[in-house]
Amino acid sequence: MVPRKVAIRIRKTHRYLGIFLGIQFLMWTVSGLYFSWTDIDEIHGDHLRNPSPQVQGFDSLISPDKLPFKQPIFALELREIASIPYYWINKEVLVNAHTGILKKGITKEEAIAVANQQMKEDLKVSEVERILKTDKHHEYRGRPLPAYVISYKSPENVKAYVSEKDGAFQRVRHQSWRWFDFLWMTHTMDYEGRDNFNTTLLRIFSLMGVFTVLSGFSLWLVSSPTMRKLFKPKSD
Repeated sequence: MVPRKVAIRIRKTHRYLGIFLGIQFLMWTVSGLYFSWTDIDEIHGDHLRNPSPQVQGFDSLISPDKLPFKQPIFALELREIASIPYYWINKEVLVNAHTGILKKGITKEEAIAVANQQMKEDLKVSEVERILKTDKHHEYRGRPLPAYVISYKSPENVKAYVSEKDGAFQRVRHQSWRWFDFLWMTHTMDYEGRDNFNTTLLRIFSLMGVFTVLSGFSLWLVSSPTMRKLFKPKSD
């Protein structure tokens, strides 16, 4: 038979652990439900993208070995920006593929053209902004800067991001993604960068969660009439 004082301590431990961890347990449950009930392709904004963007062909391109580029070329990519071909060389230099002229970043109008080619035609641009930096919580964090933010008229607050340096379409963000991002942060308990599963905070709460479950089992054992009868000392 478990002493009454021990039973009371187990009950109090379980109660206070439940109160302390309850909010986080609720967030884990809510976020897990949201993840399981949402389409990840929709979260990525695929339903806002043009499923088959038109790819333009070009001729009369200047040969790469005739470009005014003195460094050895180890990476070369042909890109279209506002119907003009450009070479993206060594992941750092943009050169007009017709003239060989170096291009130092794209304009706002060119960024709109790049975004509109990737987004659905029924989306209308409402605002364009140039950003130079982002913090750890920004929806464009960890991507190339400077960048243009093209906002569209939509209840979902749709935004497309285009890198200024190379004219590449980067990301599309909308309200469902922002909810996903917030819930992912609460799920991983990484309040800095979202994706670290090895934070000290997460480890502490995980261990405390195990203790909470074990204290619940212990509470059942010491309070169950059946278990009391089973472990009750037999009289002579």
